[in-house]
Amino acid sequence: MSRILHFIDTLNDWLARGSAIILGLMTILILVEIGLWNTLKVTTLMADEYSAYGLAAIIFLGAGYTLKEKGHIRITLVLNLLPNRFASLITALATSGTTFFIGYLVWQLYRMTASTHHYGSTSGTLTATPLWIPQTIVVIGAVFFAVQMMAESLRAWQQLIFPNLDKIDP
Repeated sequence: MSRILHFIDTLNDWLARGSAIILGLMTILILVEIGLWNTLKVTTLMADEYSAYGLAAIIFLGAGYTLKEKGHIRITLVLNLLPNRFASLITALATSGTTFFIGYLVWQLYRMTASTHHYGSTSGTLTATPLWIPQTIVVIGAVFFAVQMMAESLRAWQQLIFPNLDKIDP
């Protein structure tokens, strides 16, 4: 089981790297847009649109990594006031509930993307970007966020049921 959890962690590390690359590309695109406008008074006509797609991609591709690194908001003050066993139970229940919620979100994002692809929807801009392309990146990020959430939930239940296991098997 620890190999699977390590694989999930590694996969989300790679998605975070992809997110960083997208951030770099967005920065270049915006700088090109600014440079073109300030020097030649021309525009790329796509910097705003593609930066918005990039932002969505960054958020979803980096969500699993952020969860793994404990970067999401968590109420540790309350958990620290509780007995360890009860805090572990609360954490296991919360991560399990969140896993189901994220699973539902993934399902709805997939349905939206499939519908967009089926109907051939495009952006309402001059680029007429097929919307299923950026939406697919969001779905991929959401899927791996859900997988990372499931891994965190398994870790929480493992900690609750076998509290000394991490001391035995690193």
